Amino acid sequence: MYRQGDVLIVPVAEEAVPPGTDRLPHQPRDARGRLVLALGEVTGHAHAVVGPGTLVREAGPFGASYLRLPDGGRVVHEEHAAISLPKGWYRVVRQREYAPGAVRVVAD
Repeated sequence: MYRQGDVLIVPVAEEAVPPGTDRLPHQPRDARGRLVLALGEVTGHAHAVVGPGTLVREAGPFGASYLRLPDGGRVVHEEHAAISLPKGWYRVVRQREYAPGAVRVVAD
């Protein structure tokens, strides 16, 4: 299990990936060719993966995200140390916070 700021990255065995995950919409890469796991609304900084792979997301603000890295990859961020990930599948979880009357994804 890996954590970088408000993003948790959990390894998932290939046989435990929910059926149909590979048919979810693939997230496009940003202008720098990265897979953006989370984008800071205020800073513009991003938790992003460099290297080959795909990122898929279920619809909705709390929909699950899955990352597939066929050759491994690195998670980078402007203010955090990079994390190397071995090849495989990962579930990407955004930190949530409670605000009176709502639960929301943490924004930085």
